[in-house]
Amino acid sequence: MTTHTHQSDQIRYLNSELLPDELVTHAFFTRQGGVSTGALASLNVGLTVGDHAENVYHNRALAFNAVGRQPESLSDSWLVHGTDAVVYQQPRSPAQKTPPQADIVLTDNPEVTLFMRYADCVPIVLVDPVRRAIALVHAGWQGTIKKAAQAGVSQLTENYSSRPQDVLAVIGPSIGPENYEVGPEVITGVKRAFGDVADQLLPAYGKSTHFDLWAANQLVLQQAGVEQIDLFEICTFAHAAEWFSHRASGGKTGRFGVLLALKD
Repeated sequence: MTTHTHQSDQIRYLNSELLPDELVTHAFFTRQGGVSTGALASLNVGLTVGDHAENVYHNRALAFNAVGRQPESLSDSWLVHGTDAVVYQQPRSPAQKTPPQADIVLTDNPEVTLFMRYADCVPIVLVDPVRRAIALVHAGWQGTIKKAAQAGVSQLTENYSSRPQDVLAVIGPSIGPENYEVGPEVITGVKRAFGDVADQLLPAYGKSTHFDLWAANQLVLQQAGVEQIDLFEICTFAHAAEWFSHRASGGKTGRFGVLLALKD
């Protein structure tokens, strides 16, 4: 893990040393520094978790302003736990109230700011410094066994002629294996998706079986040909005071944001 913590006013966020600062602006925002209250305190950027819309828009603006991006450049998706992608050639229009459904967003336009929301699922940042193209991926357990990270790399290749060996990948904060107990549906899905190596991704903690989302997504990226991967190994469940965690909160929580944009 090679991270740096930054703070702008009350907004706290992490960066990865793997990503070149002269090429991209990126941030894994903690839950701190916003205006939301209660279980959603305080930098909730999700509109579908029971927060007031004005709080969410205010929080998003605080986050964007903290890293010098225009809130109007926000280009996101409605997350559906799949592998579909949206290519943003221009920023999403603010008049488009509902974003398109997808778990991968990508662009090569510095005017576009890619943005996604998380609360235990895995944020994956992909940067091609050669072709100057970027992608954000959302991978919960379903996206992981569907190999959304691999689909993100493939989208960079298809749209921008990226070579997987050039791609830099960062696996951000999400629920860690020690706290992610899973049941038969997930176990069956992991075994079907990963075959002979599935048992390595399903460690036992006492009498329960857990799913190692970090190792699984790292493996998916490696199988896709990605050679440079930064894995944060920060568990949102174990650090729920710092990151929103769906499981730690019993399902009532906000969403933290991940931002990625090319510089001019």
